[in-house]
Amino acid sequence: MAVKGDDTTFEKQSALFALAVADIVIINMWCHDIGREQAANKPLLKTVFQVMMRLFSPRKTTLLFVIRDKTKTPFEYLEPILREDVQKIWQTVHKPQAYKDTPLSEFFNVEVIALASYEEKEEQFKEQVAQLRQRFFHSISPGGLAGDRRGVVPASGFSFSAEQIWKIIKENKDLDLPAHKVMVATVRCEEIANEKFRCLESDKDWLALEQAVKTGAVSGFGKSISSILKTYLSEYDMESAYFEEDVRNAKRQYLESKALQLVYPAYITMLGHLRANAFESFGVRLEKCLSRGEGFAASVRTCQQSAMLEFDQGCSDAAIQQANWDASKVREKLHRDIEVHASVVRGEKLSELQAEFEKRLSGALSEPLESLFEAGGPDTWVSVRSVLKRESDAAASDFLSAVAGFELDQETVDKILHDLKEYARKLVERKSREESGKVLIRMKDRFATVFNHDQDSMPRVWTGKEDIRAIMKEARCESLKLLSTMAAVRLDDRPDTVENVLFSTLMDRTDTISSQSRDVGVSGDPLASSTWEEVPPDKTLITPVQCKALWRQFKAETEYTVTQAISAQEAYKRGNNWLPPPWAIMAMIVLGFNEFMLLLRNPLYLLVLFVTYLLGKAIWVQTDIPGLFQNGILAGLIALSTRFFPAVMNILSRLAAEGHDREALPSQSFRNQTWQPESVSSSVPDSSVSTETSLEYSSPQIIKRRVSHKEEKEMS
Repeated sequence: MAVKGDDTTFEKQSALFALAVADIVIINMWCHDIGREQAANKPLLKTVFQVMMRLFSPRKTTLLFVIRDKTKTPFEYLEPILREDVQKIWQTVHKPQAYKDTPLSEFFNVEVIALASYEEKEEQFKEQVAQLRQRFFHSISPGGLAGDRRGVVPASGFSFSAEQIWKIIKENKDLDLPAHKVMVATVRCEEIANEKFRCLESDKDWLALEQAVKTGAVSGFGKSISSILKTYLSEYDMESAYFEEDVRNAKRQYLESKALQLVYPAYITMLGHLRANAFESFGVRLEKCLSRGEGFAASVRTCQQSAMLEFDQGCSDAAIQQANWDASKVREKLHRDIEVHASVVRGEKLSELQAEFEKRLSGALSEPLESLFEAGGPDTWVSVRSVLKRESDAAASDFLSAVAGFELDQETVDKILHDLKEYARKLVERKSREESGKVLIRMKDRFATVFNHDQDSMPRVWTGKEDIRAIMKEARCESLKLLSTMAAVRLDDRPDTVENVLFSTLMDRTDTISSQSRDVGVSGDPLASSTWEEVPPDKTLITPVQCKALWRQFKAETEYTVTQAISAQEAYKRGNNWLPPPWAIMAMIVLGFNEFMLLLRNPLYLLVLFVTYLLGKAIWVQTDIPGLFQNGILAGLIALSTRFFPAVMNILSRLAAEGHDREALPSQSFRNQTWQPESVSSSVPDSSVSTETSLEYSSPQIIKRRVSHKEEKEMS
């Protein structure tokens, strides 16, 4: 025992000597010793730290912990643990009063590196050693391993300095190490734990489970893992039963911790599959419930409860006996995902409903609005407001019934209803703007309708008795009313002066200007503006300036209709007045007095004139001379030239047939017969009748029928 005590004392003395002399001290540490209490030279470091503060002044020495046989555990996890252990050792060291609050960084600079296993990864091990060697080559460079060079002894005095340091260390009696039994238990229990962990890593059942859980949820996952872990922990307990109890339990915890770290990723993956399955199940169930027509909110609650219950059952099946892992975070995430999905579906369904009702509003408003704007009466906007309110209220009522199953809060419902009504108002405004672009066409149609039709909607015949100016003014008034109706949007039932301004400026312009010129002299143009009084700019459809331009264009394009009516009226007057002017009659009386007296002296001339008149009258009626000359003089002359000779021959043939028929039939029955004239044109009869002689001329067809009838009688 004395020899063992001397060995441990020397080990501690040599470690303290190295810390006091060297700038860099390498501490070789097995990867599995990290986090252990009785290994990794922790007791030795604690004692060395304590003695060094008591024996020497602060001198920054680099403690380079070299972790050998690095495992799969990432270096980023190992380094903080080791640094934390060193810091804990420093905090537990009893410090002199002078260094009571001195941090570890005043004495030591802790560096940690890891080397791969030489037996398993020889090439990587050599490469890492070469890199460490390069760091030693450049250790005294700024930022190198030997960072703090305070208290450096020259080479000539190094031997004397080292002797003094060793003397001080050797004279100190407080250096002691843990008992040999604890050290043996530590080493042996750690070896057993590492062996069992390696067996666990290569266990076929575990590898099969790990591979299976990557593709999907595994039934009985928790029981299988618990059984595997229990097997290896039981083997550890059997092999380490006779070692120091504290060390044995610590190493068992260490083995169990590493084993749980090994299976934890698979457990998290399993929870992910359970969460995904429950989430997918929620979506499928929700769609089925909604397709059956169930209420949305009730369907969400039912499906959410089913999904959460499914997840909880899966978590119970996946729970590992040796671990006390909490799946509440995954469960909370599932709950959040379900709520987000339900919110998204609710938003989509509400958007679909809103779009459907907007479409219904469009269909219900478009045609009535178009009809109202086309009519353009004085109550157009009153009717528009009535239609808008009726359809909006109907849509709102139906929408409330449709969203009752969503159990929305009142604020959301009010917002959606407000959006629906705003959509309806904007639809009316948009439709009114579209119709305002057609106002000129509507005005011309209105003018043509009023101007060309009477109060009974019958087409006007311009006979010369109509007051075209009054009719034109009435038609323009109706068109101007249509323009004033379409000049602004009037959905708020606020009074405006648009119609008065338009009528006073455009219809009564002459009277207004004359009266104003007498009173004021010069007046401004009310339509020389881009806005209407009492009408907001966003509600203006046609500005005053545009109204003025449209009215000017309207008048120019409707003047032709008025001109045509005047021409038709004058043509009708000319067509129904064949007498010459009075001055011409007087001239004929004065200049033809001698000829008139000649006729009185010679009655034979009167007979000739009478026969000529009859012949001319027959030709006039037969050829329909007024109808021929309605299309113009030239066209009338051409048509007359083609009908004149056939008409003369027709009259002569009638006279001959009439004379022959007079000989065969009694005169009384001949006079009582009626005849139907053959039309040469659409409006004038073929036969002519002399009222002076009571002679009747029949058509050739009638004569032919009579002659043939007579011949049949003679043959019989």
